[in-house]
Amino acid sequence: MSIIINFHNSDDAIHIANDQLKFAVIAARYRGQWIFCRHKLRDTYEIPGGHREPGEDINDTARRELQEETGAADFALAPVCVYSVTRDGVKTYGKLFFAEVNALGELPKEMEIKEIILADNLPEKLTYPAIQPYLFERVREGLADRADRAERADRS
Repeated sequence: MSIIINFHNSDDAIHIANDQLKFAVIAARYRGQWIFCRHKLRDTYEIPGGHREPGEDINDTARRELQEETGAADFALAPVCVYSVTRDGVKTYGKLFFAEVNALGELPKEMEIKEIILADNLPEKLTYPAIQPYLFERVREGLADRADRAERADRS
């Protein structure tokens, strides 16, 4: 099985319709640590996210999935980029987000997530090890770039 991950800049992403975006993935931090979730049926961890419902805007998907999978009660959500995953010649699109979570509530009991963990880095046991490390690194790079720009702006 071959997997190719591409990140699309704003110019490319403008040509990808909302209904083509099948997934929202949200790299989220709480009190300086990253939030990862574990499905009730697995012993591996993943970055919060999930499928877009029919007719749902991808930004609403990101908000819904973050709340359902982490219990996030108060957060700021920002888009990072559109990405594509080509697996065995079939391409699907998703949108990657970053969230700074200010408050966590209870995990919804009726949902599929068993627990969340807070960590400084990706857990070793990942549900999607061929994809999520690349998405995580893209978010971290974006945050580092943003911090560098802010630092340069402060100096000038």
